[in-house]
Amino acid sequence: MDNGMIRKYEKAKMYAEERQRIVIRSMEVDFDGLNNPHTVKYEDGKWQCDCDFFQTRGRCSHTMALELILD
Repeated sequence: MDNGMIRKYEKAKMYAEERQRIVIRSMEVDFDGLNNPHTVKYEDGKWQCDCDFFQTRGRCSHTMALELILD
């Protein structure tokens, strides 16, 4: 790895440790569920999932899994 890349890697590690620097505004994820594939979106601070459970409860295993991963 060259010196420029080493410096970028060190900067990336710093950013990863200082998570307050990062704001995720939107994201779309294809989720391979046990029964069916689903699309999960995060926009304007809210999760959305196309699964039936989310439509009735406002949360589901897909959105909760992503919350755990991104915490």
